[in-house]
Parts: sequence; structure tokens; C-alpha cells
Amino acid sequence: MTRTTVETFARSASLQLATLMFAVTGAGAQPAAPALKPVTIALGTQVVNVTYPWLTLPIALGYWKAEGYDVKIVTTGGSLQGIQQMVAGGVDFAQVNSTGLIQANTENNVAVRGLMGTGVIDWGLGVPEASTIKTVADLKGKKIGIFSLGTGGMPLLKGYLRSHGVDPDKDVQIIATGAGAPALEALKTDRVQALMFWGSALTGFENAGTPLRVIFDPAWRALPDFTFATMQKTIDVDPAMVEAISRGAAKATLYAQTNPDCARRIHWKYFPGSKPTGADEATLAKWDLALLQTQLATMAAAHAMNGGRWIGAMDPEAYGRMQTLMLKDGVIKRTLPPASMLHLKPGFVEAINNFDRGAVIEAAKACKGL
Repeated sequence: MTRTTVETFARSASLQLATLMFAVTGAGAQPAAPALKPVTIALGTQVVNVTYPWLTLPIALGYWKAEGYDVKIVTTGGSLQGIQQMVAGGVDFAQVNSTGLIQANTENNVAVRGLMGTGVIDWGLGVPEASTIKTVADLKGKKIGIFSLGTGGMPLLKGYLRSHGVDPDKDVQIIATGAGAPALEALKTDRVQALMFWGSALTGFENAGTPLRVIFDPAWRALPDFTFATMQKTIDVDPAMVEAISRGAAKATLYAQTNPDCARRIHWKYFPGSKPTGADEATLAKWDLALLQTQLATMAAAHAMNGGRWIGAMDPEAYGRMQTLMLKDGVIKRTLPPASMLHLKPGFVEAINNFDRGAVIEAAKACKGL
């Protein structure tokens, strides 16, 4: 091959390579989208049903993807397990009970931090309407079912029993029943005589045809419960992620509050496996809407308790009342400044509420995203 032939071949190869590169990276090509950062949230339940709109709607509506995150929810056996997974680094966030948050800090020196207040204590002891159990004192000698022995409801239950002269370790038997049908079956077959569950779960039992009398401490309704949380180290390492995930939850809260039935329909579409069965479509819709309305009521109560302005705000005094009750009931042995357990950095709650409220309300009213 002559030098001229070699040069001609080289020029031809260079031209072909340049043409190929233009085809791939030229003006008409779209740059690759940045990879979404994976985020995992632990939720202490067996079924991610319609009652967690601040965690499920952001996935369905793309709120978190728009912020650059690919979020998945994993189920756990309760607040304790969610916190354990955060400590181990298996999840980034967890939905926990206020009791679990406080115990982690005061008893275990674990730096769990509340990010958003999402509910008041709406737990109660459900007994069949025909039951002879009228008061908490009547539970002496009975068996009580609860979702799991690691759930945040355990300290509430034990403290409530003690305050009425019932020793939770000697006078009653507390049994982990799981949620949903297994728990209700345990009640109907008298394997347990009462069920200690959160509000929407009790509504679910009634949806299934079992009218209940609910026994609870009225003081609970003015105390914080469900709290969206993370570790202090997560806040330190990636504060932008913590803010973005919390903002998506705040937007979804407003969406669900604006149009609950649309939130229910979207949940069914994007999480079909959680749709209830056993009745006609209209009845199923009525049941799930009742569940969601119960959850939205406790969220609204938390919003009012925490100042009534910002979605997700947390009032340290409210968590202080919860801590005082736990100390009184013997659930914890020491206290800490309530603010030390909450992420109250100036500007944070305003930042997670920094979105177009009008646009979210308009989208919800039109049921955009369905």
C-alpha cells in the first residue's frame, strides 16, 4: 500500500468516525438523563394501603423523580424495626411512632430525628360492641392483640394499662396478631378479647363487618404520633436529599387533603396489589375512602396541634408532653430536650413547603396523575 493510499484511507476512516460521533453526540441528540439516586423508606406495616398518601402519592405522581430520586418503600414489623434498619444503613428514612422516636433517643442514645409530624395518637383498644369489656380496667385477665411487639403502640398500651391498675406483664397477655384479616379473625374467634391498633386499622375492622367499641385515653388525641424520620448522620451527609424527600411528602399531603377520592383512585392504579377484595367495586371504594378519611383526620389534627401553618411542622412542646407521659408511665427512665430529637433547623419547614400550592390544589381537583 502506497503512502498516498494510506493517507486516503486514514482520511476516510477519520471522516467516518467523525460522522458517527456527530450522529451520537451532535446537535440533534438528547443528552443522557442524570441517574436517579436510590432512596428507601421503611414503613411499619404489612400492606402499603391507601392510608399512607404522603409516602405513596409522591411515587405515583412523580414528585420525587422530579427532584432526582428513585424512592421505594419497604415494609417492616413496626417502628423499632424501621429504626433498626436506619441504624444499620439499610434504609434512609422511616415512618415511626413518636414513642419509638423518643425511646431511641432517651433509652438507646440513637440519633433518630423527626422530620415531619404526620399524625396524632389515634390508637385505641377495639372490643366487639357486645363485649362485657367497658373500661381499660376490665382487660385484667384478658388477651390483647397488637400488630407486633415492636410497634410504637406497645409503650402506649403498657402505660395505659399501668395507669389503671393493670400490670401489662402479669395481668394481661399481649399477642402479636399482625394486621388486617389475621388480627380480626383472632378477635372474632376469641383468641384475643381486644385489639390495640391505630385509627385506620380499627376503621378497617369495622369495614369488614365487625362493629367495635373503642377504648382510649382522651389525652392521646393531643399528643404527636406518626413522625417521618431519619438519622442525624443522613441529615449531615445529604441535607438536600432530606429536604427534597420531605417536600415531596408535603406536596402529596396537600394533594390528598384536597381530593381524597382521587388519592384513593391513584393509589389503586399505581399499587393494584393493595386494592381490597371481597366486595363489589363501589363497596371497596367506600371502604378504602373511609380508611383514608380516618388517616386524613389524624393528619389534620397534627397540623392544628403543630401550629396550623406549615405542612409537617413539629412542635417541641407536643413531643415534650409525649415524653412526659412516657416517663410517668415508666416507659422511659430519663428525658431529653424535645427539640434535640427533631430536625428544627431554621428554614427547613419553610423549604419543604416551598412549592406551588395552587398548582397542587388545581391538579388534585382535576385528578391529574390518574
